[in-house]
Amino acid sequence: MSMKVMVPVKRVVDANVKVRVKPDNTGVDLSNVKMAVNPFCEIAIEEAVRMKEAGTAEEVVAVAVGSSACQEQLRTCLALGADRAVLIETDVEAQPLGIAKALAALQAKENADVVIFGKQSIDGDNSQTGQMFAALTGMPQGTFASEITIADGKAQVVREVDGGLQTVSINVPAVITTDLRLNEPRYASLPNIMKAKKKPLDTMTPDELGVDMTPSLEILSVEPPAERQAGIKVETVEDLVDKLKNEAKVIA
Repeated sequence: MSMKVMVPVKRVVDANVKVRVKPDNTGVDLSNVKMAVNPFCEIAIEEAVRMKEAGTAEEVVAVAVGSSACQEQLRTCLALGADRAVLIETDVEAQPLGIAKALAALQAKENADVVIFGKQSIDGDNSQTGQMFAALTGMPQGTFASEITIADGKAQVVREVDGGLQTVSINVPAVITTDLRLNEPRYASLPNIMKAKKKPLDTMTPDELGVDMTPSLEILSVEPPAERQAGIKVETVEDLVDKLKNEAKVIA
């Protein structure tokens, strides 16, 4: 079974960078901040590349929705093993529903057999785009995957749920979102980084796809979490119980 796999990826603040809120609380300060591929999207790219290496997939297409700066992250995906990339370029704030609509329109052109999303982005933490895309395209979905097996026109997805693990079997074409334990993403080698510069990266706009990406949500305020007070050490269990009872008042 030889398939096309499409992997939507998102440009986010590098996970090792301390996020700063703008002084006017209108959003996150992105000035001179290192950006990277969303970690869950890296897992999705890795899984798609492994499918190609195993002979299950024939082509891996990385897709991003956002400004022209997203080309940097798409080149990273090409260096990690994607065959080509597509940027749906827009300066409008990309929200989950708008992204899902743009990707659904692109899917109508690409006809990918499997679309693999990261389960969420580390900036918005919405965990919505993959599910919205599945609803818009009518494709079955397996979310929070920790193991994926594709054979005989079906995808078997082991997914993590509150009570443990659940295994679902869905027909291909299918949508899958990745969990942390699915794989360990590789690092891009220098030769592959150089090769990535020559791989095709196409650009199109939402208008060309017939999609309206006007934001449906308005961010009223962004605030950093309250600073936690320093903890204290107690000498004995009795002291701990006393403080929990009389100061914290969490036990009777």
